[in-house]
Amino acid sequence: MSEIESDIELQEFDKPGEESADDMSAEAPAPEAPPADVAEVAEEEKTAADLAPVYDVPVRISAVLGKTKINVNELLALSRGSILELDRKVGEAIDIYVNNRIVARGEVVIVDEQLGVTMTEIIKNEVSNT
Repeated sequence: MSEIESDIELQEFDKPGEESADDMSAEAPAPEAPPADVAEVAEEEKTAADLAPVYDVPVRISAVLGKTKINVNELLALSRGSILELDRKVGEAIDIYVNNRIVARGEVVIVDEQLGVTMTEIIKNEVSNT
């Protein structure tokens, strides 16, 4: 049993009002914090390779052109050729989500006859409201 464990046991069995031998002895000095330069080195050593274990984890990416709210009766009345008015204007940045969390904003582009998105702004620490 280590000294720390035995100290804990002694403290648990001491009667109230009695001083244990540990109370009379000087306290051990607190462990020293690592020097600041060691912490800086640890931060500097992190690289993209540290993320290698998660490289193959699939994520869902969504580019949201806009949103709207309609009543159920309006939804049921939709047919081919119906137009839904969205909350965005033409040319306004769209939201880019990764796993339902907004991470960027961008512009719609055409790439080889397919739609794509050019990221124009990276968003950090913003919580999604979806």
